[in-house]
Amino acid sequence: MLSGRNFVLITSFSTIMLLCGCDRLTTTAKICKNNPEICMDLHKDGWCRSQRSELVSDRLEVKEAPSPTGEQLYRLLIATEKYNRCVWLGSGVKHIEHQERSNDRARAYGLSSQALSKLEDQIKNRQEPILVFYRWSRLGDESALDILLQQEAEQRVTRPEILAALGGYYLKRDSQKALSLYLDAMRRVSKEEFDSDWLLGAAQAYLQLGLPQQSYLMSKTNLLLSDNPVNETQLNALVGDKRQVAKLNEDAKALANTLSSGTYADSHWPERLRQAAKPAALSTTNDQKSEQQ
Repeated sequence: MLSGRNFVLITSFSTIMLLCGCDRLTTTAKICKNNPEICMDLHKDGWCRSQRSELVSDRLEVKEAPSPTGEQLYRLLIATEKYNRCVWLGSGVKHIEHQERSNDRARAYGLSSQALSKLEDQIKNRQEPILVFYRWSRLGDESALDILLQQEAEQRVTRPEILAALGGYYLKRDSQKALSLYLDAMRRVSKEEFDSDWLLGAAQAYLQLGLPQQSYLMSKTNLLLSDNPVNETQLNALVGDKRQVAKLNEDAKALANTLSSGTYADSHWPERLRQAAKPAALSTTNDQKSEQQ
């Protein structure tokens, strides 16, 4: 028979454990507990944990915003995409002992697909550059591209990823414009978000402008920052002279260091790379004048 003292101790211990259990709730679990409508269509096991957490956090941010910004909606769209893709893969994993998990993931995949379609409908008339960019790059909306090109011409586009994407668009149309966009993206981006493939776009633009040394420099820098395969013989052929190749290799190391350390924007490189394209720009202008005469 328990004494009164032992009963008090056991009761107190149980209460403490209950409180500790509440404190150990993850941030996602707390959000779901306080906002069940945010999580009711999501799966419940540990699959896609990070994607689910990101989606829940972004849903809460949009829910609490009086008027969600384009940036908030874009993050929610991307988070929904990631979750939808991940839970689709999970729905194909069949549990022998826990078939309900596969069924729950399949249900979550279907509902998240519906949520994604609803979000896409929600932004179809929004004019923020980031949402216009989403409609062009993710949904293949050519009318959105026209809007985005006009916004860029009006200097309303500042996000590096959009500038670089437009650089890729202009590579087949206007090499000088393409290069300018890639360099602008590199100047604005953080080291965490920098995409080394932008260097390949800039390299192609330089080559189209008749500047093989600058093309080599950008290509070599890309190799130092990525695992992309390369034909060294073909790359060296851009320059030919071994002494120039050696000098450009040293420059590529220096450029790679500034990009990886996040000091590129404050270095001499943005102006140096911009100035390198000026002779080509002048030559293009003179050619155009000659054609007009």
